[in-house]
Amino acid sequence: MRKGIYPGSFDPVTLGHLDIIRRASELVDELVIAVLRNNAKKSLFSVEERIGFLKQVTADIPRVKVISFGGLLVDCAVEYGTRTIIRGLRAVTDFEYELQLAQTNKRLRPDIDTVFLTTNVEYAYLSSSVVREIAGYGGDISHFVPECIIEDVYKKAKRGEEV
Repeated sequence: MRKGIYPGSFDPVTLGHLDIIRRASELVDELVIAVLRNNAKKSLFSVEERIGFLKQVTADIPRVKVISFGGLLVDCAVEYGTRTIIRGLRAVTDFEYELQLAQTNKRLRPDIDTVFLTTNVEYAYLSSSVVREIAGYGGDISHFVPECIIEDVYKKAKRGEEV
């Protein structure tokens, strides 16, 4: 069975993330979406909320599993039996950072490869931080996040909550 792991903070999950998830799920038999637990980073949504959102928006995508992880991604990949890390690229600046991570992961675990998927051009500018900022000012985020989480994003962003 070919498994892939798609890691991220997903705070919140965007349509760009969902695009990568849909496309990545076609490349593997099982896709593990790994939500990063990073206590040093302030998040708008808790890990549990982000996992819930991802399960909700991927319910129609077969062979997807949503988990959380802390520590090294390569250790998580080994734990879940995958040798393929999937990363999305929006721009050249993403590539420089992601290439460095991929090479570091390869050094740590030579048996694990990273596959880069370029984002759909309609989401090339989109990031979770942009969504949080727009929502915080009450701007329209309906073109950026799945419809089912819009109200949740507005509620937390307008209050300026951080976990």
